[in-house]
Amino acid sequence: MTVMVAGAGPAGLMLAGELALAGVAVTVVDRLPQRSPYCRGFTLNARSLELLDRRGILDRFLAAGPTVPYSMFADPRRPLDLTAMDTDHPYVLGIAQTTVEQLLEERLAELGVVVRWGHEVNDFTQADDGVTVRVNGEPERVDYLVGCDGSRSTVRKLAEIGFPGTEATRFGLLADVALADPGELSFGMHGSVFVIPRPGYVRIVLEEPAPPGDRDQPVGLDYFQQVLREALGRRVELREPRWLTRFSDAARQAERYVAGRVILAGDAAHIHPPAGAVGVNVALADAVNLGWKLAATVLGRAPDGLLDSYHEERHPAGAQVLRTTRAQATLGRKDPDLDPLRDLFGELTDLAPVNKHIAELMTGISTRYDPKIPGDHPWLGRLTPNLKLTTDQEQTCVAELLHPARPVLLELGDRALPGGVRAHCPEHPDLEGVLIRPDGHTAWISTTTDPQPEDTLHAAMATWFSPRR
Repeated sequence: MTVMVAGAGPAGLMLAGELALAGVAVTVVDRLPQRSPYCRGFTLNARSLELLDRRGILDRFLAAGPTVPYSMFADPRRPLDLTAMDTDHPYVLGIAQTTVEQLLEERLAELGVVVRWGHEVNDFTQADDGVTVRVNGEPERVDYLVGCDGSRSTVRKLAEIGFPGTEATRFGLLADVALADPGELSFGMHGSVFVIPRPGYVRIVLEEPAPPGDRDQPVGLDYFQQVLREALGRRVELREPRWLTRFSDAARQAERYVAGRVILAGDAAHIHPPAGAVGVNVALADAVNLGWKLAATVLGRAPDGLLDSYHEERHPAGAQVLRTTRAQATLGRKDPDLDPLRDLFGELTDLAPVNKHIAELMTGISTRYDPKIPGDHPWLGRLTPNLKLTTDQEQTCVAELLHPARPVLLELGDRALPGGVRAHCPEHPDLEGVLIRPDGHTAWISTTTDPQPEDTLHAAMATWFSPRR
């Protein structure tokens, strides 16, 4: 039983790792001859760090960059305080997307999976019992095909999955360059020009004054220099261009994330304005949600509808990302008519509850999936906190128990729960039991003050883990 993942970006690499952990044979193909050296994103947020922690690989990522306890939503003068979030990681990690991909690929190699660079999906044919994929012109038979192949996804187009949304109305330019005189342009905001320090060069991001005649035309250094001069009102000499590119505020989402035996994740499933730097993070969240469900399906261990729940959960989450990033992009426009709205929004985010709400919304910490059982505990459907636990053998925590990507039932009180991990949680002595999905979300919870009957536990087990009859 095999799965082919098309695309070796964050979504594809993380998904392949999840499948390999579950014992599914997975192959990863990418049309590029090697990983691209160009990097759009430099941020992992709190939710991504929580997910990586629950697979036991967080330390290698934290070692690769600095952490910052604040983030910008719309007004750089009023950053969001991330320490207000309910998370073990109340900060963003500064790490290049290329480094994220490198670390994920190294993890894949440890699991025995090697990326096949220079292998492109040309076509595929679905059947009831599998997919025949043509890679570099040669047919390969797999059980499922997952398109993690970017915003212009070949897999999505061949599957004829609609990609509705809003067309691009505004365009930005990005340049990784050296400054002839580093003292001429300091780091930070200069009106609409954002200058970011990078090792040995700077990244300059600015708004293109008018939509380009040809969106796919390469951005030249002379043109970027001209736009920069107009934005600053003075000339700053640029040298040694490493990468120049164009981006837009287009926002689109696939109509279906699951189409038979073809599935979409990451940018193949959704694109959005770059505000908030959440692209890599949403891709990782897609992958962790999908991985255990697809693995159970491939291995014949899934209850009816489990794979469909990937679309049911991640499509609304993706729609929320589009809404949030579009709001950020709107507030960031160079339009004086928006100044009163920006000022009002800034005053609101100065209020602690609003700051916390926006921070958890932007980072995905507040993501909640329908648990499909009754209950109103605040953890139900959300990531289970990383509870500190004591068992007969050792001190442990929720994150450690989830390293194998298997469901966990915690037996924390006097009540016997069949198959549970017997433990004590000093921080929450009222807890009786918690059922945790492989992606870390709470599927069932019972406390001494709100005891849940056994039949709701059985219902949760049947919904998420009981195999089809």
